[in-house]
Amino acid sequence: MARKKGRDISGWLIVDKPAGITSTSVVNKVRWALAAKKAGHAGTLDPEATGVLAVALGEATKTVPYITDALKAYRFIVRLGQRTNTDDAEGELQAQSDVRPDDAAIKEALHGFVGDILQVPPQFSAVKIDGERAYKRARDGETMEIAARPLWVEELTMVSRPDADHVELEMVCGKGGYVRSIARDLGETLGCHGHVLRLRRVWSGPFDAADGVSLEQVDALAKTPELDARLLPLEVGLVDLPELKCTPEGAARLRNGNPGMVIPGDVEYGDEAWASFEGRAVAVGVYKAGELHPTRVFVPQSNA
Repeated sequence: MARKKGRDISGWLIVDKPAGITSTSVVNKVRWALAAKKAGHAGTLDPEATGVLAVALGEATKTVPYITDALKAYRFIVRLGQRTNTDDAEGELQAQSDVRPDDAAIKEALHGFVGDILQVPPQFSAVKIDGERAYKRARDGETMEIAARPLWVEELTMVSRPDADHVELEMVCGKGGYVRSIARDLGETLGCHGHVLRLRRVWSGPFDAADGVSLEQVDALAKTPELDARLLPLEVGLVDLPELKCTPEGAARLRNGNPGMVIPGDVEYGDEAWASFEGRAVAVGVYKAGELHPTRVFVPQSNA
């Protein structure tokens, strides 16, 4: 069997994604630039969206679910008065309105989108309908009934009102949120229609766009130690989980997939936690009576 080419390199590279490229293309570029054997990302951004795209390499891919589950912040501009079939500026115009709500009406309407809400994904989205991606069916001119799904919205605030046609908003939410649906539904609530004009993911879990590298930097530093140096350790992907230190014997047992002894910490029986030895992640698992029962085990990496 042919061995997959590439380095056994692990960690996170935070990219400040530009508009006009898919998230998958960014991952492929990073994987090439670092000559990495394995890469993935924590949360897709639409092609025209910018901001944090957290690319996981090697063993860090095992921590992706914890970043996907973390809160994320989006800054976006809603174009009022127009509805499109894609709920963003890329789509075809479907309806227009001369109504322009004032700032007070917008701020009042935002309250209805905070907390536990139900959200219908856009017709042009990656959700599966009868086994097929919605956007593929939408491209064929089909209009689908897409079931509403729950979303936790921590905050939704008005940042600025550049003019009557535009409002800038910031949203902090959990996983599975569609900013385009927020813009669409806000427009309908206000009786004026709306779609997303520009969208930027400001931060995602522990990762901030301000700390991201540009694709130009990825290209310029490809296959160099300087790009390796921009990698964050895989442990950064576990910051939302409690850490337990393990004994040398515990680390050896955990690395073999067996329950291993850990030093008790701020966790209770049945809690999910991660175990470290000499500062490096050994495993993620469930804490039970002085031991961690592993669900994910990390292979030690040299990043050489």
